Amino acid sequence: MTSGAPSKPTLAETLQARLAERRQRGLYRQIKTLDEAPSPHALVDGRPMVAFSSNDYLGLARHPQVIAAQQQGARLGAGATASHLVNGHLRVHEALQEEIAAATGREAALVFSSGYAANLGAIGALIGRGDCIVSDKLNHASLIDGARLSRAESLRFAHSDMGALERQLQRAQSLGGNTLVAVDGVYSMDGDCAPLAEIARLCRRYGAWLMVDEAHGFGVMGSEARPIAGSAAAAGLSADEAPVLMGTLGKAAGNAGAFVAGSRALIDYLLQFARTYVYTTGMPPAVAAGALAALQVMAREPERRRQLRDNVARFRRGAGQLGLPLCDSASPIQPLLLGCEHTVMSIAAELAARGYLVGAIRPPTVPAGTARLRITLSAAHSGAEIDGLLEALGASLATLRSAAAAGIEVRPHAL
Repeated sequence: MTSGAPSKPTLAETLQARLAERRQRGLYRQIKTLDEAPSPHALVDGRPMVAFSSNDYLGLARHPQVIAAQQQGARLGAGATASHLVNGHLRVHEALQEEIAAATGREAALVFSSGYAANLGAIGALIGRGDCIVSDKLNHASLIDGARLSRAESLRFAHSDMGALERQLQRAQSLGGNTLVAVDGVYSMDGDCAPLAEIARLCRRYGAWLMVDEAHGFGVMGSEARPIAGSAAAAGLSADEAPVLMGTLGKAAGNAGAFVAGSRALIDYLLQFARTYVYTTGMPPAVAAGALAALQVMAREPERRRQLRDNVARFRRGAGQLGLPLCDSASPIQPLLLGCEHTVMSIAAELAARGYLVGAIRPPTVPAGTARLRITLSAAHSGAEIDGLLEALGASLATLRSAAAAGIEVRPHAL
């Protein structure tokens, strides 16, 4: 080191400074420890609560037949022991892929270890230098990172703005190469659906390929012929109009892992070139067996989707009567926009004290100034539990408003 040069902070000093800044801004994240998966009842750090923060939309994570299938699958081995291409692909994986293909109306499917891996792998395999990827600005982090890592020209458009999408498609056309349009079917933090029919029309006009992330659509929506296929099916899109379909098995299916579904040529191509598939240990057989059982339950118990729709409608009616600032969402994701990070944390803590676990979502997960409570509904919630949450929300917001009117500063406390 040159004599007299200022000393650099140590790693420990740097970490502590950055953590202190995050705490001061109300952005510090903490892990809550549950005794078991919510049913939706849960013990959170030893306290009994009703969870409205889970993505288990159909209540399948605790379904006895799904759990029994996982236990049976574990007899095939605790792990797959290697990547799918080396020797980690079992018959149960093949059966799961066939079930996914049938459910989505596609020729074939490929399972991945996670939704993040599926998006990064598919995008990186399909496009690269000299190509373009066009993305909605509110896409999930896995799509954003997939676009960055692909080394393709990344073009973004304002959320669900079709004029902005068309301008970016025109720009991509002028740049040359292939163009992939990647969007969420249902946006995970806003709960709204992408205008997929219009997006598909623009993709056809400009010769772009459409990739739809069905993480929050698969299992809970679809068409009459494909009731669990997701938002692309609900929008009436064919396999040619939405040729790359990604979905997860850790949300409505209540398990873990993910998939990409499409033509046999697409799946064979990804098997060759998707690095997050080729170089990752295969999905544990217990997970594959549980996910397969979950898809079968989805198919034979449509009343779960009906109950979920009823629960969403019940919550929105009650929220409307209370004047709560909900986003416009017909999905199980019901965001309550509050704006201020400290306010969100205070309300979440107040709800926790009343026995309700709700996700407090802050930047950088969502844009600055849009901090929110992310309330998620499940078919497993009872009417009484939904009404109880609404009552607690009304009381918590009233407490906060009274404190503000009295000039009392309300600071968040630990959940």
